[in-house]
Amino acid sequence: MNHMKSVLFLMVVAMLLLSACGGGSAATSVPEQPGDATEVPATDAPASEKKVVTFSWTQEFTSLSPLYSTGWFTAVTQQFWNCWAWNYDENNEPYPYLVTEMPSFENGGISEDGLTITLHLRDDIKWSDNEPITSEDFRFSWAMNIDPKNIVSSTYPEDLVTSIDTPDAQTVVLHFDTPSVAWQSLFTGIVPAHILQPVYDAEGTLDNAEWNNNPSVGCGPYNFAEWESGSYARFVRNDNYFDAPAKIDEIFIRFVPDDTAQTTALVAGDADLGAFIPYSEVPRLKEAGVEIMTQPSGFNEGIFLQVSEDFSHPAMLDVNVRKAVAMSIDFDSFNQDVNLGLVKTPGSFWDALPYYNDPPVEPYPYDPEGAKALLDAAGWVDSNEDGTRDKDGVEFIIQHGATTREVRQELQAVAQQQLADVGIELEILNFDADLFFATYADAGPTYSGELDLQEWSDTPSGFPDPDIYYWLCSEVPSDDNPSGTNSFYICDEELDALIQEQASQLDPAERQETVSKINQIFHDKVYWIGAWQDPDVWAVSSRLTGVKFSGVTPFFNITEWDIK
Repeated sequence: MNHMKSVLFLMVVAMLLLSACGGGSAATSVPEQPGDATEVPATDAPASEKKVVTFSWTQEFTSLSPLYSTGWFTAVTQQFWNCWAWNYDENNEPYPYLVTEMPSFENGGISEDGLTITLHLRDDIKWSDNEPITSEDFRFSWAMNIDPKNIVSSTYPEDLVTSIDTPDAQTVVLHFDTPSVAWQSLFTGIVPAHILQPVYDAEGTLDNAEWNNNPSVGCGPYNFAEWESGSYARFVRNDNYFDAPAKIDEIFIRFVPDDTAQTTALVAGDADLGAFIPYSEVPRLKEAGVEIMTQPSGFNEGIFLQVSEDFSHPAMLDVNVRKAVAMSIDFDSFNQDVNLGLVKTPGSFWDALPYYNDPPVEPYPYDPEGAKALLDAAGWVDSNEDGTRDKDGVEFIIQHGATTREVRQELQAVAQQQLADVGIELEILNFDADLFFATYADAGPTYSGELDLQEWSDTPSGFPDPDIYYWLCSEVPSDDNPSGTNSFYICDEELDALIQEQASQLDPAERQETVSKINQIFHDKVYWIGAWQDPDVWAVSSRLTGVKFSGVTPFFNITEWDIK
């Protein structure tokens, strides 16, 4: 094994070790986990002798298509009816699902230069209509993701692949211009070429395909049955599934307006599963006999700062002012009081990846007097004595946007008061999750240029890999780049170069050093402020058995779940 081969092998091993130690997350880098649905009338799950479980979701789907969906709740739901090339187990370690083995140097799946990765597909995998899943489905899924005629949620990481060869029905050969250490983030959901190719040929795009919200053909252990917007969705067992059949006949997902409604349903026995349970609700649920299960997922709740000459409040362009904002909010006390001291304040976006957060980056301390001094030095003073600082006739008034999730609204209220104490007026804006996480093309508020502070829970793009892409200059959205995901409009050339450098570094030690530099830039320039660590917190009914979770593909063993 030559040096190149050795270091890439060590990189893959390091990733697996990190996933085992540090947890996992939804690997589509889907930017957000919990959210809120609009209030809906109560809907009873169907009564039947069949085994039916009810899941309580506080956020409704945006789209069911892997190409167009945003949000954690949509991504994990795809694991019912869609399929990934590989899944991750309860230790967040990958294992083959649609492929016969994970590519490696030793089995020839990864070339010595790291520029070619070969996937060998199982010969028994099939769609729910009994059509075989072939290499053409993989090639088609990739091609549709990077086709500019499709305004998808993100072209990453598919845009890292330069071409795909399909020498036969069971072989997929990926070609890269530079080594991609985040290749395991590929093929997190595939689409059926035999269903969607005719749609693309006829319409020139998949943007309006009926399949996006009514996927009549899938490849998971369940089939999509129906989605009543604002109320519920149903998935029924796929009797043509190529693996062991599911033990539960039907999954009924009820969309609820908020965390309180979810807890009420769980306590009353009207729901069997709830996700992202607020820590304040844990004692009540435990008292009702509901089991609480946590899974490291790499997510951290945080505040993303918009830093743009074109859009930002002028005060926010000054790094010392951004430091003052970070120092004005007492996250530690908030986590002690509201989150019951069960989580800490993360100082780093890579808080859940200790290898890449070394030395650990510490959060800015709560120091309102220090914040006032920084603001004074920056020239933001209350010259008209109205209680709000100003400069050159501009009042220091900024906007903080988030979903309507209760714990976020609580933090916004605390931040509003504490920022007011140092002379900054904070306007609070809340949105239903499906609107808040809408894309640039759909006029999502995070892309409006009006939100100086944007709050949600997120993880590195390819977790357990540390790669990120949101902050790339090429991801700044525009009418010419509607799939751009950089809603902060940050284009930092130094940061950009380092992000691109780490994405192809084969030596783990060199990559660790590069990510550490990125980590320090995030801290020093205050591009992100950590609020609280956000592992997956599940509430599980006592009548469910066989339940395990992964931090990357949560429902990896959904076929083994059963009812007592």
